[in-house]
Amino acid sequence: MTPSLAFARDGAALFPAVLDDATVEILRALANERIGARPGARLRGDAILADLLALRGAIGALAATLTSPAARAVRAVMFDKTPDANWNVAWHQDRVLPVAARIEVEGFGPWSTKDGLLHVAPPFEILARMITLRVHLDPVDASNAPLRAALGSHRLGRVAAEDAAVRAAEHSVITCLAEPGDVWVYATPILHTSDRANPPRRRRVLQIDYADFDLPGGLAWAGLSSG
Repeated sequence: MTPSLAFARDGAALFPAVLDDATVEILRALANERIGARPGARLRGDAILADLLALRGAIGALAATLTSPAARAVRAVMFDKTPDANWNVAWHQDRVLPVAARIEVEGFGPWSTKDGLLHVAPPFEILARMITLRVHLDPVDASNAPLRAALGSHRLGRVAAEDAAVRAAEHSVITCLAEPGDVWVYATPILHTSDRANPPRRRRVLQIDYADFDLPGGLAWAGLSSG
């Protein structure tokens, strides 16, 4: 069975060796430069990402294959778990989007600001049309804080935070192991979680959200450019 068929059915799929070693090293250097002592950083204005995330690049081409040629990166976040920043994440859905300006549109809200970027929670049907790619820059075995995802949970609709663990337990859960250069792709609203690394060590991941549509009511994606 092809990875794309597994993705359509389960909401998650592994695409191995999407990036070569040289590209992985470039992204590791970007992580070291942009994150510093923080656990993660939202990326904007990084020219080094432009070719990679566009349709002509390896990551952008994969996103287009799973959506359409209109796919574009609408958010990029670099995470870096280390012995000094070794957090766990409870079961949850990703539920907010970065937008360029606040415009009141029915069904959108509440609003928040993260890393200086304006975010809003959209109606579920917006999230259901998006995909998320996690590009692994370090080996992720069972002890290095792999993401776990509840297969098929992207079809549940909006799940309250207090119900997320119970609803995830209703589904088969996959442990997302990876090697450097591998890409895990998820339906953006899938339920997922991760533990602390044990023993603590480095786990860098570039996470990119893609959409192949415009937002309604005059809202616009913030995008990745610095302008």
